[in-house]
Amino acid sequence: MPQIPDDLDAVAVRTWCSLALDALGSDREEIDAINVYPIADGDTGTNLYMTLESASQAVEAVFTGYGTETPDRADVIRAMAHGALIGARGNSGTILAQLLRGMSEVLAEPDAGPEGEQDHAALLRRALRRAASSAYQAVAHPVEGTMLTVATAAADAAEAQAPGGGCPEVARAAYEGARTALRETPGQLAVLGRAGVVDAGGRGLVDVLAALLGALSGEMPAAQERGHGTLAAAADCAVDPDDAGPAFEVIYLLEAADEAVARLRTRLDALGDSLVVVGGDGLWNVHVHVDDAGAAVEAGVEAGRPYRIRITHFAAAAVEAREQIQRAVVAVVPGEGLADLCAGAGATTVLGRPGEPPASGELVDAIRRAHAREVILLPNDADLRHTAAAAAEQMRTEGVRVALIPTRAAVQGLAALAVHEPERRFDEDVVAMTAAARTTRYAELAVAERQSWTSAGICQAGDVLGLIDGDVAVIGADVASTAETVLQRMLAAGGELVTLVVGEGVPETVAPRLEAYVRERHLAVDTVVYEGGRQAAPLLIGVE
Repeated sequence: MPQIPDDLDAVAVRTWCSLALDALGSDREEIDAINVYPIADGDTGTNLYMTLESASQAVEAVFTGYGTETPDRADVIRAMAHGALIGARGNSGTILAQLLRGMSEVLAEPDAGPEGEQDHAALLRRALRRAASSAYQAVAHPVEGTMLTVATAAADAAEAQAPGGGCPEVARAAYEGARTALRETPGQLAVLGRAGVVDAGGRGLVDVLAALLGALSGEMPAAQERGHGTLAAAADCAVDPDDAGPAFEVIYLLEAADEAVARLRTRLDALGDSLVVVGGDGLWNVHVHVDDAGAAVEAGVEAGRPYRIRITHFAAAAVEAREQIQRAVVAVVPGEGLADLCAGAGATTVLGRPGEPPASGELVDAIRRAHAREVILLPNDADLRHTAAAAAEQMRTEGVRVALIPTRAAVQGLAALAVHEPERRFDEDVVAMTAAARTTRYAELAVAERQSWTSAGICQAGDVLGLIDGDVAVIGADVASTAETVLQRMLAAGGELVTLVVGEGVPETVAPRLEAYVRERHLAVDTVVYEGGRQAAPLLIGVE
């Protein structure tokens, strides 16, 4: 079992980021459902997830760059903050980015002391305080009963924690303080009280602090505990029409000097509300709600160089539906060969590169490229479930009807795509495609990189592993014989069609050998073979 870090090292920061992303992914829908402030657009959970996703990718890039060595804490925490800054979505995501930046300013300090040691518990207390104060400064008009209040309560509780404790004790105090403050938000902000919910941004921040506690203590609070205090379901969140605000949300990254940003704050504050400007050192993330989106962008041009400009109309129905096709399929594929195959079948594809799964932003872009009123999304990877769900929710806020079919492998996606009929009613098409995917068992072959324990026994470096439905079931010496054993086990439960997706570099004799194997032992089973091109697995197998 891996050792649980009890201090603030690079591994602890990485674990914190990973746990936070998982927590927000699991709780995204719940947080979206209670989002009534500052705009009741139901996307706070999605925005927080996408912001943390960008932070997580930046952290993983640092570890990849260091190779087998462990990076410095400063490099990792700065990367986490920078990733959140450039990927921040919405009001809540922008504030979260500033909270992480505030923490990074303290946690990036070098260790001090006679032997390079430092009181990490004291460091964490200071980091939480810096985070809360810097977030308040970033918001033009701070409002109590929001995630700002929750962040301050976390810092207060951390500072009040009894002396002598370590980082886990400080993190637990901050988490408990945040939970207590969250439950009080409906009494502090009228719109929350009327809707009967806690603040959605504060609810997301509780997840982030729960992940910090989990990273430092090994005791990740359960989702039910984290969500305690969520007072109403989505259907109960009726909002007073008088609470409606400006028509547009404008977000952009900005390269500008501090003096220019100070002037920009004043101008944007006069144009709208929900103004949050975060960052520093020449790079800023600007968020504002306005009725004149063009004026908000022009203000950025006068201040410096705005880019990655995103303008969202809160009334998504304003999209010109007549320019859209009725229905499209968006599929994640593991290699160029399947990308061509799926594109030929009419799908918009997203290439999942080995070791680099697509981010939710890439899926959002693909759905937009499909330009359809209705979209069926096939992630084709169990690890992409939260990413795909966030992308689907983001596009629903833009007025696109999105159905996510939880395909766990590319061969399940192929099975679903094979029965896709755009002429059917949307719900009927989704049901048929889901059924086809669900009845397709999947397997893949992989090459072991090192000696390891598996569910099929001990493997050595260079062994070929046969994974059935995600678990190692066969350990073999070569691709062909291992694949035969996998097919034997899969077909023992029956089947009508075997799909083989052969990767680049696999000997040309493998596919004919497997076709002959199936034909000789299972006369009623057909086999189809596709060239997968460059993909992580040398062979993908599906049995329908």
